[in-house]
Amino acid sequence: MKRDRRAGGSGRSRRRGRAVSGGPAPKPVRLQKYISQAGVASRRQAEGLMLEGRVVVNGKPATEMGVKVIPGRDTVLLDGRIVEPARRRWIVFHKPSGVLCTRNDPHGGQTVYDLLPRWAMGLRYVGRLDRETSGLLLLTNEGDTAAALAHPSGQVEREYVATVAGPVTARDLRALRRGVELEDGFARPRRVRKVPPDDDHWSIVVVLTEGRKREVRRLLKAVGHPVLALERTRFGPFRLGGLSPGGWRPAHSRELEEARSIIAGGRRIRRGSVKRRAHA
Repeated sequence: MKRDRRAGGSGRSRRRGRAVSGGPAPKPVRLQKYISQAGVASRRQAEGLMLEGRVVVNGKPATEMGVKVIPGRDTVLLDGRIVEPARRRWIVFHKPSGVLCTRNDPHGGQTVYDLLPRWAMGLRYVGRLDRETSGLLLLTNEGDTAAALAHPSGQVEREYVATVAGPVTARDLRALRRGVELEDGFARPRRVRKVPPDDDHWSIVVVLTEGRKREVRRLLKAVGHPVLALERTRFGPFRLGGLSPGGWRPAHSRELEEARSIIAGGRRIRRGSVKRRAHA
């Protein structure tokens, strides 16, 4: 029989800590992930705290990296203080150009987490943006929902506004709508349209349903319009709006409801596709 690696475990789950109301049973998570999601420390910092003996689970020091806890049932203390389970968090962040989508940059570059509150270290970003691209970046601690939103099979729209050297012609737009053969495969935007020029610069709005590396930049370069500036203005139901660069806001409830509806619809379509293949 496998030994229960959950702190305080002995082959049978011990109901400790706060009671959990009805609904799906919470899943065990690694202790360092639990601490990180609570916004107390990064995972790496949490591992250091564990090795120092400063983390206690159900009355016992937790120094092994394989220890797991069940949020809401197990009691986790750091330096004698309770570490509360993370509540579900979704934020919309306006990533400035020049900022990296990573937790730590070995070269000392500024990261999105440098511009966010400390508790945001427990959040993961959904659909990264490259260093030069600005705009909407989602961050959350709901890993499964984040993965479903970012996966190409979900067909979740991403809207970008690209500033290019003009003029942009109807022929250019037709070429984009037909699709372009890139080095990693064929790519065709769901929608494209041009925006009236501002001085000598033109803008093209590009809507994709996937997030291949630097895809918008490569598409526009292929039709003769290298990108001068690129901003993501929408990801599914989440919109950038008037959020200033470096600013953030909690996601609205209606945005979250629509996002979950989109994900559920995608899952129904995939299940139907699997059934059709099985009966083919």
